[in-house]
Amino acid sequence: MEREELVQFLKGKAKELRKTALTMIYTAQSGHPGGSFSAAEIMAALYFSELNVDPKDPAKADRDRFVLSKGHVCPILYSSLILKGYMDTSEIYNLRKYGSILQGHPDMKKTPGVDISTGSLGQGISTAVGMAIGLKRDQSKARVFTLVGDGESQEGQVWEAVETAAKYELTNLVIILDKNRIQNDGFCEEIMPVQDIEAKFKAFGCDTHNINGHSIPEILDALDAIRNTTSCKPQVIVANTTKGKGVSYMEDVPSWHGMAPNEELFEQAMKEIEEGEIV
Repeated sequence: MEREELVQFLKGKAKELRKTALTMIYTAQSGHPGGSFSAAEIMAALYFSELNVDPKDPAKADRDRFVLSKGHVCPILYSSLILKGYMDTSEIYNLRKYGSILQGHPDMKKTPGVDISTGSLGQGISTAVGMAIGLKRDQSKARVFTLVGDGESQEGQVWEAVETAAKYELTNLVIILDKNRIQNDGFCEEIMPVQDIEAKFKAFGCDTHNINGHSIPEILDALDAIRNTTSCKPQVIVANTTKGKGVSYMEDVPSWHGMAPNEELFEQAMKEIEEGEIV
């Protein structure tokens, strides 16, 4: 696929991901739309371009691993897995139902394509580092990608994991920071400033790539650079994003961190996503 064709394809996938995630959350009347929408372009690029995964063989040994460290935004992960073909599209309507394979946080024992159960913030990136260490020792070519929130990055466990990744020169690890600036209770800067987070990653021994996290070309460029680097350091993408991106009444509004729309707002959001053009 030519580059421009790929960009347009992934933009379309990001739109599909937002609509699918929104339908899930609206149907369940529960879930986290804000952080799901800020990660839509990232997830589209990973699942439909970058990751070496096979929905027909979810546990193949040489697959790339993906860890959703900010596990509460699982609607965007579930949407990716459904559109990729890991499960039937009817599962869209089962989010958070009792007994469903799509629970409020990813469950590796229930959901095809989920490599590790996550939800307690800070622990996902730690398990991703452990996976990368194991794969490196096995001399596997598989890589580990983990998506981390900037609110989550206020936790010390995150930085213990990062310095461990640097110590073991985990070149098979890619950390993606979804820097949407908002957490459950408000703006990150007001609750607990993380200071210059890119500088912190560098100080902890990582290479960084600072991008617009809604720009498919910038995401692809960063992934290309990481794939071709000769550096012995873990790679970090600092993706500057907007919480609730694509829906006017959700963008940069902390209350949409974890709230489902009513019917009127659902219809408005679906219309805006369908007709909107991002970057």
